[in-house]
Amino acid sequence: MRKNQLKKAVALQYDIEKDRVPKITAAGKGYVAEKIIQRAKENEVQVYEDERLVKELIQFKVGTEIPPELYEIVAQVLVFVEGIDKEKAEKARMQ
Repeated sequence: MRKNQLKKAVALQYDIEKDRVPKITAAGKGYVAEKIIQRAKENEVQVYEDERLVKELIQFKVGTEIPPELYEIVAQVLVFVEGIDKEKAEKARMQ
């Protein structure tokens, strides 16, 4: 992120059992973005940084399903997060 640029954050939720597609559960700039990121870290939710994707997603209201044109990039994010979660679970089992 460039200096003096306002921080932005978007939180997504996707439950393969319940949801048709991922939904935006939180979005904000500045202080609100900082709080979204803080809550994610406190709850051990993976944070994935992609300024371009956030710029696209922040335009939509909270509760909105992601639009079809973003399915592919969001799927890549979900695969990344799933990989991190599997690594954590494997490390926990080995301890």
